[in-house]
Amino acid sequence: MTDEALRRIAAAHGIAPTWRDVWGEERAVSPDTLRAVLAALGAEGEVLPEAPPALILSRPEERPLLPGARPGPALLLLEDGRVLDIPLAEAPGGADAPPIPEPGLHRIEAGGRRYAIAVCPRRCLQPADLSPDRRPWGLAVQVQSLPGPWGAGDFAAVAETARRAAARGADALAISPVHAQFAAAPARFAPYSPSSRLMLNPVHAALPPPDPPLPAPPLIAWEEAGPAKWAALRAAFAAMDPAEAAAFAAFRAARGEALSRFALFEALHAGFARQGLWDWRRWPLPFRDPASAACALFAAEHAAEVAFHAYAQFRADASLAAAQRAAREGGMRIGLIADLAVGFDPAGAEAWAGQHRLLRGLTIGAPPDLLNDRGQGWGLCAYSPQALRAEGFAGFRALLGAAFRHAGGIRIDHVMGFARLWVIPEGASPAEGAYLAYPAREMLALTALESWRHRAIAIGEDLGTLPPGFRAELAEAGLLGLAVLPFEREGGRFTPPGNWRPFAVAMTTTHDLPTIAGWWAGRDIAWRAALGWAEEAQAREARGRDRRAFWDACRESGAAAGEPPPEAEGRAAAAAAIAQVARSSAPLVLVAAEDALAETEAPNLPGTVDEHPNWRRRLPAEPAESPLLAPLARA
Repeated sequence: MTDEALRRIAAAHGIAPTWRDVWGEERAVSPDTLRAVLAALGAEGEVLPEAPPALILSRPEERPLLPGARPGPALLLLEDGRVLDIPLAEAPGGADAPPIPEPGLHRIEAGGRRYAIAVCPRRCLQPADLSPDRRPWGLAVQVQSLPGPWGAGDFAAVAETARRAAARGADALAISPVHAQFAAAPARFAPYSPSSRLMLNPVHAALPPPDPPLPAPPLIAWEEAGPAKWAALRAAFAAMDPAEAAAFAAFRAARGEALSRFALFEALHAGFARQGLWDWRRWPLPFRDPASAACALFAAEHAAEVAFHAYAQFRADASLAAAQRAAREGGMRIGLIADLAVGFDPAGAEAWAGQHRLLRGLTIGAPPDLLNDRGQGWGLCAYSPQALRAEGFAGFRALLGAAFRHAGGIRIDHVMGFARLWVIPEGASPAEGAYLAYPAREMLALTALESWRHRAIAIGEDLGTLPPGFRAELAEAGLLGLAVLPFEREGGRFTPPGNWRPFAVAMTTTHDLPTIAGWWAGRDIAWRAALGWAEEAQAREARGRDRRAFWDACRESGAAAGEPPPEAEGRAAAAAAIAQVARSSAPLVLVAAEDALAETEAPNLPGTVDEHPNWRRRLPAEPAESPLLAPLARA
C-alpha cells in the first residue's frame, strides 16, 4: 500500500494524517503510527458501509428516524415503564416516529425490530438552574489533603469541609478523582491513573477513627495510611451486623455484574500480583477472560474474598453519598462536583472487564506544546470510538452514571477527548502520536441527558490545544469550560474579570498549576529549574513582568490596592486573586483550597513521578474557615 493510500484510509477511519502544533507548523504522522492506530481500531482497509446505529439520538422536539423501518403502527416503550401505540411515517432510509417529549432512554418496537432511542435535552443543567437567585461559588479540594485521623483525608473529611463551606454560603465543593485504585497496592495513589473509573477508592471510605490516630506529617505517608484503612475495612467486614449485611446484600444486587467483575478482579489481581504478574495481560490465559469457567470457579472458591472487595465498595459508596447529603443539607445548591479522569490504567479492572471497547496497543497523552516540547505520554488506556458506537455508548453512559451518582456536578478531565485524543503506539515517544477523532456530538448529547437525569451540572476541562470551534460546541451543549486566572490574558495584560468567558467556571488555579502564592514567589520556577526544565534567571525576569501585570489588573478591578507586595508575601497575592475571580462574570466561581490558605506548594507537578511529592501534600488547616474567602462568603 502506498503512503498516500495509507493516509486516505487513516483519514476515513478518523485518524488525522497531519496535525498543526502550537507553533503553527503542520506535521505529518509517520506511516508506522498510522498503521498502529489502524490496527488498534481493527481497521484492515477501506471503510465499510455504516451499520445501523445501536443507539439513535434525538431531541424532544425531533422526529427520530428509524433506519430500515416501514411506515405503520409501532410500540413506544418509555423508560418509566409506559407503553404507547405510535404511528411511523415514511422517511428517507426508513420511517420516523412522532417526537418523544420525555428525555430518557426509550425503545421503539416495529416490524419485529427494536430500536434504542436516547432523547437528549439541548443542554446540560446550568448553575443558575440550581441556584437561580445567586451566583454560586465553592472550593476545589484534593480529598487526601484534608484533615483526618487516618493519615489522609477521606469522605468523612469531605463531608466536614462541605458543612463548613456551606455555613459560609458556598454552594459547591469540587473534589479530586476518587476512582478505584488497586487493593494489591494500598499505598498507590495517583487519582488520574485509576484501575477503574466505574468504582470508588475504598481508602476514602469513612470509618470510625482509629485509636490512636495516625500521624499527620506535612506529606502524607501513603505506605502507612493505605494499609491501615484496608485493615480497618477488613475488620469492619468481619464485624457486620444483620442490618448492615442486609444493606450490603441489596447493594450487591443493585450494582450487578459491574460490581461482581470488579470484586473478582481485585481478588484475582491480589493473588497474581504476589507472583509478580501485576498486569492481567500476563495472567494465565483462562483468567484473562472475565466470563471464563476458570474465573467462575475462582469466584466460587474465593467467595469470601470477592465479597470483601464488594463490601469495600459498599462502604465507600455509602460514605460518598453521606458527604453529598451533608453538603446539600448544609445548604449547598450544587454540593459535590466529582472529577472524571480521561483514561485508566491498562493493567487495571476497567480494562480487564471491558476489553471489547479498548484501544489495544495505544496509550493517550498530548503532543509537543509550550509546556512540554517532547509531548506527554500518560500511560493510560482509552475506549475505541468505533466500539463506543457499536455498543450504543453503553460504556460511556455507565461512566457518566458512576460520576454523577453522588454529586451535584462533574468535571470531565481533558474534555477535548470528546472530539479527539492524542494516541501513541506503545513503545513510541509521545511526539510520534496522532489525533484520533471521537463522536463529540453523541458524547455531548448523552452528557446533557445524564446532567438532566441527575439534576447536576457538567464542567469540561478545556485547557490546552483544542480542536477549532470546540469551545462553541461545549457552550451549545451547556458544558462549562474553565477560566483559570493565570491564563486569562490578552497579550501581556490580564483580562478584566468582567470580560471573562460567560460559559466557563472561574478558578484561581488548578491542581496541575502553581498556587497563586507559589506563582507569586516563583516556586514553580525553582522546581522546573531544579529538574533542568527551564533557565531560572530568564524565567524569573518574565515572572516579574507577569506579577506587575497581574497586580495592575487587580487594582483596576478593585481587587487590590497599593504597590505590589514583595515576592515573599504570597498571601496578599492569593487574597487579590480570590477577590479578582469573585468579580468575574462567570456563572460559578471555584477557589482552590491551597489558594484559600495561601499555600506555596502545588498538589501536583505534571511530568514528574517521584521527583515531586505529587498527591501527598496535606493542608495545614481547614480551607473553608479561611478569612481570604471573605469576598465570596455570605452570612
